[in-house]
Amino acid sequence: MRKTIFLAVVVFCLLLSGCGAGNTEDTPDETPAAPVRTPASDETEVSDNTPAVPPAGSGETAASGFDLERRTVLLNNGIEMPILGIGTFRLSNEQAENSVYWALRDGYRLIDTARIYGNEEGVGRGIQKAIDEGLVTREEIFVTTKMWTSDFDSGAAAIDASLRRLNLDYIDLMILHHSQPSNDVDAYKSMEQAVNQGKLRSIGLSNYYTPEDFDRLVNATTITPALLQNETHPHYQGTAMKEHLKQYGTVLESWFPLGGRGHTQELFNDPTISSIAAAHSKTSAQVLLRWHLQAGNIAIPGSSNEAHIAENFDIFDFELTDAEMQRIAAMDQNRRHASY
Repeated sequence: MRKTIFLAVVVFCLLLSGCGAGNTEDTPDETPAAPVRTPASDETEVSDNTPAVPPAGSGETAASGFDLERRTVLLNNGIEMPILGIGTFRLSNEQAENSVYWALRDGYRLIDTARIYGNEEGVGRGIQKAIDEGLVTREEIFVTTKMWTSDFDSGAAAIDASLRRLNLDYIDLMILHHSQPSNDVDAYKSMEQAVNQGKLRSIGLSNYYTPEDFDRLVNATTITPALLQNETHPHYQGTAMKEHLKQYGTVLESWFPLGGRGHTQELFNDPTISSIAAAHSKTSAQVLLRWHLQAGNIAIPGSSNEAHIAENFDIFDFELTDAEMQRIAAMDQNRRHASY
């Protein structure tokens, strides 16, 4: 469906402006303009049955499989994945190294990067530094990277290249970065082969926004995607797609979990979000991230700010009420903030 010329425009956009899953809203390209206490920055960027919201303190969310006490979700392949991570979109190698190191030190265990971000080497260095200092073991870390569309025709080589840049023996999750019907099935099959070879533990998709597009790939491949990473936030909650994913046990992961560049403050200052934040003595960013987890969305806020990274992770000591969750659900406008 995507013509060659459109692909060229997308790639050019990405190289200039960093189009992709996730964002880093407190880097130069998105300096929060306003008010209140500067909240933590944005990111970077379900399963089977959805039972009623459990009682407060139960440690489980409305999304089957999400465990807020363990801070993990069980994927459809039986592997546990952390539900809150650090995104690295728009970070340089040096920034990514620092942010990943700080995040692992602060308790994060999920790291999200991509080949097109150009910082896999920095991410790898941050991981190694934390391991060398005894802060964490490799087995405790869940590393995600993405295969870019220009690599779809050489998927096996792209996987090996990411492994080298990250300096890892295996990658916990690799994702196809965008739908590209001309050759994404072949690229996905190369990831399936890498799973069989032990190079990848889990595989998934990003930026597949319709059931038809998702099913097109699923019906042509063998391993059901463990995860779908899409733009998701209160203004675009992806409820129809989440409902469709239930039959596969595929988990939704949110990029732009705080709204994305140009929209972060819009959500931070929204009366619904800010009033809930005040009620819990939390920042708007913390309320938004807590909403994602309780709604059954993995979230990957990104930042190059050490304090914001710590703040984004400080969301496990409070719980949104059913009424508060419903108020945020009512904010859905089915409106994406990005065009890629």
